[in-house]
Amino acid sequence: MARFARKTAAMLSVLLSSFYEVARQCSVTAAAKRLGISQPTLTGRIRQLEEQYGIELFYRRGSRLELTDVGARLMPLAQGMLREAAEADFLLRSAGGLSGLGGGRLRLGATGPYYILPAMAAFRQAYPRIALSLDIGNSREVIEALCDCRVDLAVSSHALDDERLCRRTIARSPLVLVLRADHPLAGRTVVELADLAGLPLLLREEGSMTRQLTEQALAAAGVCPVQAMVLGSREAIHEAIRLGLGCSLLPAGEVPRHPELAQRPFAAGAPTMPEYLYTLRERTGAPLIAAFAAHVATLAD
Repeated sequence: MARFARKTAAMLSVLLSSFYEVARQCSVTAAAKRLGISQPTLTGRIRQLEEQYGIELFYRRGSRLELTDVGARLMPLAQGMLREAAEADFLLRSAGGLSGLGGGRLRLGATGPYYILPAMAAFRQAYPRIALSLDIGNSREVIEALCDCRVDLAVSSHALDDERLCRRTIARSPLVLVLRADHPLAGRTVVELADLAGLPLLLREEGSMTRQLTEQALAAAGVCPVQAMVLGSREAIHEAIRLGLGCSLLPAGEVPRHPELAQRPFAAGAPTMPEYLYTLRERTGAPLIAAFAAHVATLAD
């Protein structure tokens, strides 16, 4: 009987975590991608939960899902269950590190690898027995992961004022013009924002801090470039520039070394991109988190 109860509780935990992610994403497709499972598997879990209790958790509105009254009441309970599980997981992962940081596991989230990897390398050298992992996503995703305790620290360029979070600045990088090495502007030492008038410009997706700063700077300078295309990652923009599809404004610290790419600073008017390290306020003093934050601060000085 006890074995059956444990098995039932474990299955309910899986079903509730699946429900919670679908409710957060309002999409089975997006939730399946986030959970790393197939869409049919996730759909089956939701159906199993609904059929097991004879309820309906979602209204289907075309391609979007909306919570029913029962689903809305279940949401905070599922969130609480997952948070308690995450707290237990953090306690167990940190246990090996409580005595001289001799072990444990730390999960990091970031919008890109450029600012966090040097800190990870330094931390690994100091504490080789602590396992590290890094998830890459946009700013909204990494902050959500931090608040849901799916990562322990998050790096983002967005300045958020949230009483749950502690924020510290770890880097500031000016935006530079990135273009093909054989572009006429690549022959200059510095460029002007006015030089972008009429040029095809490559932009990140809506909500990107790089895009927001770019559009603000160009608007202030009265410059109207040609928007060539919108690309959803730094790597895609790098490749598009290399292929001659346009140019882009990117933080200087995020431009890879490549013989076909050139970066030129602006003489004036270029915005600066900040990078912040976020931790949950209640976990700031935890040994693993405090030790890693100290390494980040050392590199930032």
